Amino acid sequence: MEYLGFIAAIVMGMVLGAIGGGGSILTVPILVYFFGQDASTATGYSLLIVGLTATYGAINYYRKGLIEVKAALTFAVPSIIAVYLTRAYLMPAIPEVIFSTPFVLEKDVLIMVSFAFLMMLSAYMMLTKNTSQSKQTKGNHNPLYIVVEGAVVGVATGMLGAGGGFLIIPALVLLMGMEMKKAVGASLLIISLKSLIGFTGDLQAGVSVDWLLIGKLIIFTIFGMWFGTRMASKIDGNKLQKGFGVFTLFIAIFILVKELI
Repeated sequence: MEYLGFIAAIVMGMVLGAIGGGGSILTVPILVYFFGQDASTATGYSLLIVGLTATYGAINYYRKGLIEVKAALTFAVPSIIAVYLTRAYLMPAIPEVIFSTPFVLEKDVLIMVSFAFLMMLSAYMMLTKNTSQSKQTKGNHNPLYIVVEGAVVGVATGMLGAGGGFLIIPALVLLMGMEMKKAVGASLLIISLKSLIGFTGDLQAGVSVDWLLIGKLIIFTIFGMWFGTRMASKIDGNKLQKGFGVFTLFIAIFILVKELI
């Protein structure tokens, strides 16, 4: 099973490198179903793996002049604050058994079911939004919308361990008028910052870390990222996006069936 997990990590890195988001949503299912981690631990590990992988990708995009750092930070700051507070204070405060009547709802089950619904949202957006052909919007953009979406993405990242690129990119393109290639680079920078800082909240909360497992997964994911960034210029990004959307939908259905039936 571990070999399948490492292959899935390569795929995750490929998608993250090619379209700037979406791939990181596989990290928690990989950790839970292939490596036997509980859901709460997996969300924390995911932040570190996704954060370091996104850092590698962001450096590559920055070297090509494809990151508008100031615009990225406008979105990143509220997201970083939200994800850190979620990991350091909100997640440790949630009890292992949330309630026991009329049925038992455990914390890990809630996380995985919530994750499945987030994956469905991700699949819907990837299947219906053609961000690669989005036109830049003109005029002034309400900074409040940007701050609010940044904070919402931060809370989702903190609770579920997903990078949130599938939410970040549409916001950058539609709310900030950023062109697609620069939005991908900015998304990787934002994911990097908020995921790594969010993981410090886990360390503050005293979570134990399997550094060997994380190290192996990072190596395979970064290899996928390296391949994905080169593949992006040769394969139609819209087709890759929609194909991964279908794959994400199937994984979401699998999680719901496994956790609820």
